[in-house]
Amino acid sequence: MSEYQATAAAFQKMAHEIVWCSVATVDTNNRPRSRVLHPIWEWDGDELVGWVATGPTPLKLAHIAHSPNVSLNYWASNHDTCIAECAAEWRTDDPTKQRVWDLFKFGPAPVGYDPSIIPPWANGPITPTFAALRLTPWHLRVFPGTMLLGGAGELLTWTA
Repeated sequence: MSEYQATAAAFQKMAHEIVWCSVATVDTNNRPRSRVLHPIWEWDGDELVGWVATGPTPLKLAHIAHSPNVSLNYWASNHDTCIAECAAEWRTDDPTKQRVWDLFKFGPAPVGYDPSIIPPWANGPITPTFAALRLTPWHLRVFPGTMLLGGAGELLTWTA
């Protein structure tokens, strides 16, 4: 197993256990802005790709247009942390929106959920208020909290 495969597998496992992460973008004045989002990660055997079901708000659209990179930081109360630095790309075509919707709707707990519980999306994914944000990592870091006190675990990192 390559360093990338091992790190991607450990990252996906930890991210799906933690579920929510802080996501930072850069605004048009080059200032960082953070928000909490809920990505889902797919491993196709060769590549790890993240998807965020989100509203394409003017602020998010402007940030990604200005700098199409995001930083994601997952943290759990046991101090497990994992980080992904990613290229971000909006996907607003109906087939991709439906596929990402279904990834969440039929995804395993705790990362899976029914997106229609969010009021602007009550009528499904084929609406202008719903979009998919594709995340392609160029750096991953997985840090088990047990390592803080010299316990078991292994720090894993990968950079493209």
